[in-house]
Amino acid sequence: MLKIKCPYCGYRNESEFSCGGEAHIARPAVSNKITDSAFCEYLFMRENPKGVFLERWCHTSGCRRWFNIARDTVSHEIYEIYLMGNTPKTVKGKKAYQANWRRTSKAEAASKTPKRTKK
Repeated sequence: MLKIKCPYCGYRNESEFSCGGEAHIARPAVSNKITDSAFCEYLFMRENPKGVFLERWCHTSGCRRWFNIARDTVSHEIYEIYLMGNTPKTVKGKKAYQANWRRTSKAEAASKTPKRTKK
């Protein structure tokens, strides 16, 4: 059994937590008009890599708060636990974050392009 350090409650047994799946994935915006097949792809098709993976976890039997974990899916070693809204700080966590192709939706990428300024 894994011992997971809840950032709010400290170390607890894995049985007190639930894994919410992949962290840092771009969810479709309400305004997006996507097909059923595209939504199915988003909802059900997930990576299952060997190595470091970024996951969302919830302390369901404790404080009920969400946080992220950088964990090796082969050895189950936890490299980092960090709060929602933050990005990983460890080298392995940063590498996994940058390798994730689902981080930015097309709408988010478009909003980050530099805007023209009027002269």
